[in-house]
Amino acid sequence: MSGQYIEVAAQDGGAFAAYLAKPAQGSGPGLVLLQEIFGINPYMKSMADRYAEEGYVVLVPDLFWRMKPDVVLGYGEADFKEALRYNEKLDEDKALSDVTATLAALRALPEQAGKVGTIGYCLGGRLAMLAAARTNVDCAVSYYGVGLDKYVDEIPAITCPMVFQFAANDAFTPPATREKIQAALASNPLIEHYVYPDCDHAFATPGREHFNKPAAMMAYSRTMAMLRKVLGPVHDLNQLWEMHCYYEFGTRDVNAVMPTMVAQPYVNHVPTMTGGVGHDRLKRFYKYHFVDSNPADTRLIPVSRTIGADRVVDEFIFCATHDREIDWLLPGLQPTGKYFEVPMLAVICFRGDKLYNEHIYWDQASVLVQIGVLDPTGLPVAGIQTAKKMVDETLPTNTLMPNWRSSEGKPV
Repeated sequence: MSGQYIEVAAQDGGAFAAYLAKPAQGSGPGLVLLQEIFGINPYMKSMADRYAEEGYVVLVPDLFWRMKPDVVLGYGEADFKEALRYNEKLDEDKALSDVTATLAALRALPEQAGKVGTIGYCLGGRLAMLAAARTNVDCAVSYYGVGLDKYVDEIPAITCPMVFQFAANDAFTPPATREKIQAALASNPLIEHYVYPDCDHAFATPGREHFNKPAAMMAYSRTMAMLRKVLGPVHDLNQLWEMHCYYEFGTRDVNAVMPTMVAQPYVNHVPTMTGGVGHDRLKRFYKYHFVDSNPADTRLIPVSRTIGADRVVDEFIFCATHDREIDWLLPGLQPTGKYFEVPMLAVICFRGDKLYNEHIYWDQASVLVQIGVLDPTGLPVAGIQTAKKMVDETLPTNTLMPNWRSSEGKPV
């Protein structure tokens, strides 16, 4: 963990600890993270550090300090029972007062610049909703907040943008209860709400029984979209991606590529499962198996680019001659001297102003057909036609589908 603890003055006297994480840039918008029932445990610290990496100044207040300072619990049975006892004894009004004090302390930090938001999980998800309704926070996110149905009458008081993340199978918020809450949320145009199918409570918490990584990633991306829109900072992802590609394919400079990425990035070329996870493995991959593994005549033809809050989706055609063994694309295959073109899709995720990961997709069968190592006879695969049709939609369609002729002349 890269943060530190500071002391926050309570509104009614006394003081409590809060974990502070700051961005590498030194300053940024503010975020208050509101804990689950397990205190400021490693998960909460890791999320504070992660949002700091996104460019935020983050504070995580100790909400149980009035009962016992510095509660740190895990997810085992004994810790869970202890956490429930703290939760039952929590004075919610005083906890919200401490949230308000934390917001004030955050705004007073010299590193904090601009607006302030709050994100809460479980217990914190309920407090995030109440903070949105009762304080001057600029935006809020509630992850599987518990007991929200008791406060539906406060939803009209929410005057800042807010996102609610629900788990479809959350026993603490059964479907009927959730639907009641969602009906109330729908009346407020500032609020977005999402339900994650086949997910249970705490689906975004690694180490918990019901952690669901795909849902956690989707929820995180939706959270970031709202934070960027309301709080900033907004980075030029297009330029960042352009520079990364320039170092990869233009100058072929691995030492320039790596600083465009976070400290521990990863790349996955999905069809061949090539790439690397973590700085050292990825640098090794780039240095010995990617940058100089690309053919001399490598060319990328852009087709489309979609830029979101935290990622770029790039659609392009990869053109090259198989003049060398291309470890990442055609591993183990000796050069055939054949030219090929293949449509590719890259999904590039950013954290702050650095690349975090790349998922690259293409039709491997099309490449294998074009270099002559796969006979397409009798198979529903095509060669260079897949790339040609990408830029010219008038080229023949359904040529691989024998049943296409069976519908000719039938009413539509």
